[in-house]
Amino acid sequence: MKQTFLRFLAAGVILLTLSQCSGIHALLKEGDPNDIYAKALELYELKKWNRASTLFESVAPVYMGTPREDSIAFFNAYCKYKNTDYDTASQLLDEFRRRFGRSVFIEKAEGMYAECFYRMSPGPSRDQTMTTKAIIAINEFISRYPESDKVDEFYKLHEELTQRLHDKSYLNAYTYYKIGRYKSAIVALKNALRAHPESTHREEIMYLIVDSSYRLAENSVASKQTDRYLSMLDSYLSFCEEFPESKHRKQVDKWAENARKYLARTEAEKPEE
Repeated sequence: MKQTFLRFLAAGVILLTLSQCSGIHALLKEGDPNDIYAKALELYELKKWNRASTLFESVAPVYMGTPREDSIAFFNAYCKYKNTDYDTASQLLDEFRRRFGRSVFIEKAEGMYAECFYRMSPGPSRDQTMTTKAIIAINEFISRYPESDKVDEFYKLHEELTQRLHDKSYLNAYTYYKIGRYKSAIVALKNALRAHPESTHREEIMYLIVDSSYRLAENSVASKQTDRYLSMLDSYLSFCEEFPESKHRKQVDKWAENARKYLARTEAEKPEE
């Protein structure tokens, strides 16, 4: 009995969907722009985003150059956004903000444009192109609409996205350290600090520079060890000056002591001139 009811219910849903689709096709076939536009607005209010978008797209060419042109363009982009098609929505919204700078929808469109990139921004282990685009769009929005009620929310999004860039930069550098490529790790870690001096990973990055420098020197050929231990001590002093109470202090002090002993020993072993 239950299975029969479920089959009946599923069939009903399918028939309803088909009837709705056939209704839209019939409306499009009749081709009356005013009826199509009115139905698109009705579906838009009912949050039927796919069907509303279909109708807005079909009638858009008819209303080019009319007062309805920007409304249709915005409503269609909004449908794509609400249907989580953020890539298409961002393209439509970018075109909208370039063409309709005086529209009553412009502020909302620019806010949604930034939000699209935020929604498409992936975790820190992946490429951060969308994160950078989101930050740029958010900064532009805040600059243009400082009184908007979305500004506080956008500041929080900006902070979250910036942290994502900090995490990405740190993870990229840490990968070199983890696989034992210490020379590359030092370069990547220093680049991470230059790119994001306010990184929440700053202490760990500076510690890893000392760590990598010590390991690089320790495993180098004799002709390069002196210079590399001296470089390691420079990194050590910078770390201690900035983080004198670090949890890593005992370890870096030990490395520094070993480096100084090596330098003192090699200096003593130099032949007298």
